[in-house]
Amino acid sequence: MDASELLKRVRKIEIKTRGLSRQIFAGEYHSAFKGRGMAFSEVREYQYGDDIRSIDWNVTARFNQPYIKVFEEERELTVMLLIDVSGSRMFGTTNKLKKNLITEISAVLAFSAIQNNDKIGVIFFSDKVEKFIPPKKGRSHILHIIRELISLKPSSEGTNISEALRYLTNAIKKRCTAFVLSDFMDFKESTVEPNFINALNIASNKHDLVSLRVFDPREQQLPSMGLVNFKDAETGQYAWIDTASSVVRKKYSEWWQQTERALKQTFSRTKVDSVAIATNEDYVKPLIKLFKLRS
Repeated sequence: MDASELLKRVRKIEIKTRGLSRQIFAGEYHSAFKGRGMAFSEVREYQYGDDIRSIDWNVTARFNQPYIKVFEEERELTVMLLIDVSGSRMFGTTNKLKKNLITEISAVLAFSAIQNNDKIGVIFFSDKVEKFIPPKKGRSHILHIIRELISLKPSSEGTNISEALRYLTNAIKKRCTAFVLSDFMDFKESTVEPNFINALNIASNKHDLVSLRVFDPREQQLPSMGLVNFKDAETGQYAWIDTASSVVRKKYSEWWQQTERALKQTFSRTKVDSVAIATNEDYVKPLIKLFKLRS
């Protein structure tokens, strides 16, 4: 892709996603995420009706009467986007590739963050961290992120979500809101147990994590197309599969349903808000639904 074509694509995405973030997401984003970051302000004497969980026991013991810690809402947040750039993102059978869906959602979130005076940063990952863009503000920073979303060519095709989560935990010291945009196809061999459970649990204890799982409707079940030579986008391996077999199609459908249950259970146990968005649907409604649930 030459420079002029890249600029055209960046401008097209900016126009669409900036408009969406202004008209639809700005208020929803603010109510869903503002107030989650709280900074210590002062201590004062306990008053009837105060939350006892806020009692400062050290000060209480010193003055022999109850004092509580007072917190105030932080005026700005740090928002991080953890973006999966593995080989499986290049799949799509309807309106767009998973990559295109991730790009648009990321741009909307980035513009929403900037409009709320928040910093925005990005971690691009495959089976390793491909690129880190430190959190900053400003339109030029957003456009830089969109250019990378469109043009970044990863050095690897695999997926390792744990690696990205560990990098987030180590690189961002202050509590932030982090959106993980991925298809989350990262399981232990021959199982549907996610590889990233421990890393997700550690990261969610430090940061406010949100899972945005993208998928293509064709991934839910195999069509009957006869004998087909499938290629794994991440390993490059080929396998002949008889899609005309009802047994094969049933087993695949059951596997997909098991992976969905496993991911939902993982997000629930680690207290990570999540939403699944298909490439053939409008992402506005599921995002607004997610934001409203958090408000």
